[in-house]
This record gives sequence, structure tokens and C-alpha cells, in this order.
Amino acid sequence: MTLIAKLLIAFVALEHLYILWLEMFAWTTAGRRTFKSMSADMFEKTKSMAANQGLYNGFLAAGLIWSLIIQDEAWSKNVAMFFLGCVLIAGIYGAISVQKSIFFVQGIPALIALAAVIFL
Repeated sequence: MTLIAKLLIAFVALEHLYILWLEMFAWTTAGRRTFKSMSADMFEKTKSMAANQGLYNGFLAAGLIWSLIIQDEAWSKNVAMFFLGCVLIAGIYGAISVQKSIFFVQGIPALIALAAVIFL
């Protein structure tokens, strides 16, 4: 993979590590500032659900980081495409089911990184 593709993958991985932190450890503080459309009383009630979602985002980040350290070029590319595809699908689903901005925050970066992996 090219350096540009690897940097884009790293960006998406870092983004998902941030989401992990936000949903698992800062849901009732920074989460309130991020998800302004939710009523304030819902954050404490949904804390464990958000932590579970954060864990899944951590798995996505781990897979993307794994793709960057795999030595075999073909495997590295395949693993990156799989996890970027998962992020893209999650971004599309999140935009449809929760909030349109999720596609722009998660889906678009994954789509750009996926295109870089495929075409560069």
C-alpha cells in the first residue's frame, strides 16, 4: 500500500480510538457536548449501551491498526479493505438510523481510505 493509503487508514483508526474513548469513558461528559440532539437525562441511562458501542469501535480500530503492521502486502490490503468496509457500512447505517452527520464523520473518511487502498 502507498504511504497515502496507510496515513488515511491510520486516521480512520485514530478516529475510532477517539470514539472508543468518548463512548466508553466520557459518555456522560464529552458525549453530552458531542451528541447535542440527545436529551441530557439519556446519557446516564445509556452509559452501558454506549460503552458497548465504544468497544466495537475499538475492534474496528484494532483491525485497521493490524492491517498496517501486516508484512504481507496482499494480506495487509485485504484486511484494510475488510475493516474499512465495516466502518463504511456502519457509517451508512448510522446516518440512516441515528444522525446524518455520522456518514460524514465516519463513512466519508473510510470511503476515501478505501479508495486509496484500492486505486493507489
